[in-house]
Formats: sequence, C-alpha cells, structure tokens
Amino acid sequence: MKHNRVMIVLMGAILITSCGQASKNKEQKSSKTDRQNQTTVFAVATTKAVKGQIRDYMALSGDIVASSTVDAYSDVAGKISKLFVSVGQRVQKDEPLAEVDPSRPGMTFNPGIVKAPITGTVVALPAQLGMTISQSVTVARLAGSGTLEVRTYVAERFISKMKVGLPVELTLDAFPGKVFYGQVRELSPTVDPASRTMEVRITVKNESNILKPGLFAKVKIITEEKTGVVKIPATAIVRRYGEQYVFTVETDPQDPARTIAKKRVVTAGILIDDQVEIRNGIEAGAEVVLRGQSLLEDGVQVRVVDTTAPLKTTY
Repeated sequence: MKHNRVMIVLMGAILITSCGQASKNKEQKSSKTDRQNQTTVFAVATTKAVKGQIRDYMALSGDIVASSTVDAYSDVAGKISKLFVSVGQRVQKDEPLAEVDPSRPGMTFNPGIVKAPITGTVVALPAQLGMTISQSVTVARLAGSGTLEVRTYVAERFISKMKVGLPVELTLDAFPGKVFYGQVRELSPTVDPASRTMEVRITVKNESNILKPGLFAKVKIITEEKTGVVKIPATAIVRRYGEQYVFTVETDPQDPARTIAKKRVVTAGILIDDQVEIRNGIEAGAEVVLRGQSLLEDGVQVRVVDTTAPLKTTY
C-alpha cells in the first residue's frame, strides 16, 4: 500500500515536469516564430532619374595674350622726349604714342611723332622716357582689338580628346559672373618632353573690348555634348565586386502594401560635376536611392524618409 502511494507521487511529479517542459518549449517556439516574422525596414532617401543634357569638359587655366601684335617705330633717331601712353591703354590708329627729339648739340630739329600703326591696346613699351633710340628700336607694341588668345597646356593622357574647333567657355576673376566664349584654334604639333604637355591655343571673342592681354582665365574645353540622356547624381551608384548598380524603390509585386529596393545593374557614361549619364539599366522617372544604399540588398523592404529634387535637365 505504501509502495503504491510512492509510485503515484512519482508519476505525478513526472507528469508535472513534462507539462512544464512542454509549455516552455511551446513558448520558445512561439518566440522564435515571432522573431522570424519581424522584417527589417531600411530608411532611404531618393531622387528621380531625369532625361536631359550632359557634357564632358576639361578644366584648365591660362593667360590671355594678343593673337597678333604690331610694333611701332620712330621715323627718326633721337631721344624720347615724351610718352603719351602707358601699358594697357587702348589707342586708335594714328594716335600719338611718343615724341622723339632728333636734335644734337648745335643742331635743332623738329621732333618726330611715333603714331599707332593700328587700333588696339598697348601691351609693351620697350622704349623709356629719355632713352636714345634708332629707327630700328621698337617704341611700343600694340595688340589688335577684337580677337585675343588664351594659351593653355594639356597633359599627354588627354591629348586624344583635343581637336581644333572645340567650343570653349572662359571665366575670369576680373569679371565675376560673366562667361566668355571661344574655340580651340591650334594644337601644338609636339609635346614638351619635360612637362609632358601639349600647348593649346584658344581664340577668344572680345567684342566688347573689355578683355586685356595678361589676364588670367579659367578655361573649360567642351570635349563632348549629349542631349536626351538619362542622368542621376553620381553618389547614387554603388560599386562593389566589379559591378556598378543602383537601387530603385518599387512596389513589391507580391504585396502591394510593401515598398522594396530593386538592384539595377547600370552602364555609366559621362561623369562630370557630380552627375552621371546612365546608358542602360534604368529609365527616366525611376525613383533611385540616393542615401542609405550601402546597406541594401535586392528585395529588402525600404521606407522613403527624404526626397531630393531631380537634377536639372540642362547643363
């Protein structure tokens, strides 16, 4: 009898332990299932791909020089008694530049007047007041008005991009906010072996006659222009394991309530000024992830927390 009571107690204890363990296992399975059902949602910022213009250019610098100069000489030998002009001054044809006194001790002659041979700007005055000169000495050097020239130098690795006739834009600190235009006029037939550069000469329009030789210019040589191309900010592109791609934000076809990131492999073209041409992979109007893409994988759920205005369609 006593033995039966002990067996009943042991069986009850085992039953209670089994029920407790079963309940614990059920709770663990439920917790694991809940964790599996939880989905990570990535916050991203986006912008729209646009169709528009893009161009490639080389940014250089150079000095403005006269494309052609003319020297002024005296008809008589003597001492320069007067200078009527200074370097940088604009003069008209036949305007007096200097006076030369041919007189000698005991002999007095009428002074000779050195006149401007062309309308232009005085770029040099080799002769100085009081200097004795002959007819072969240059009194003044004038640059013709209208057309000036910029001389700049291109590294040898970019020589293949250069050709005569390419359009050029110039800006100068002397005229902030103003753009001047020109074109490549001449390419040097040789490369400097010391600097490994090639000289490029650029004709500059100076119709308003405000540009002067000696000014420093920032130069953009336009090497390629395209219209009707898809472009996006360059920072949207991810480069990983030899691939370059972007993530677009799209509706999940399996669940229209979800927004997901789709990986789109792209082929990039011109890259300039933080924008890039997309030759294939996405179309204009696609919503492209601009920030937060480094953590994304194809098909993950995303939430757009910020949008950036699309690029301008023009340059």
